[in-house]
Amino acid sequence: MKNRRILVGVAGGVAAYKSAALVSRLVQNDFEVSVAMSHAATKFVGPATFAALSGRAVCTDMFDPSYPLGAHIELGRAVDLYCVAPATAEFIGNAALGLTGGLLSAVYACVACPVIVAPAMNVEMWNKPAVQRNVEQLKADGVFFVGPEKGWLSCRTEGFGRMAEPDQIFEAINSHF
Repeated sequence: MKNRRILVGVAGGVAAYKSAALVSRLVQNDFEVSVAMSHAATKFVGPATFAALSGRAVCTDMFDPSYPLGAHIELGRAVDLYCVAPATAEFIGNAALGLTGGLLSAVYACVACPVIVAPAMNVEMWNKPAVQRNVEQLKADGVFFVGPEKGWLSCRTEGFGRMAEPDQIFEAINSHF
């Protein structure tokens, strides 16, 4: 199945390193992968990593002049599936509320394709009632969640909030096709 077009949105969190492995696996399995990164994500993994793995320029700015209609519009129209991994509490909240101040949430508002998110955050964040309400809202809106998993977190604790492994996210993406 060629020409399966995926946009991987990388939000700011230490789990962004796992997204590099996801992009690599997708490309190796004949997916056409584009990557959009939040500004915070670029503090964890550089755009050059994703450009090398995907073979495409990486979008980090909603006002990137190479997208005359707007990056959020052009990226959203050009894909068959949008996967946000890691999906931070901020992304989940913005998406659930329809807020479009950042690149990834603006793309979310523009896509007409299936959306998969792989949450990654601190266990206390994941357990917050507001975050859980936002998750439930996105599920009601048809967003598919992969994880989070229980395990060791970068904040030196164990609990739910660990991003699903790239292979698990890949399988979820692959199952949509």
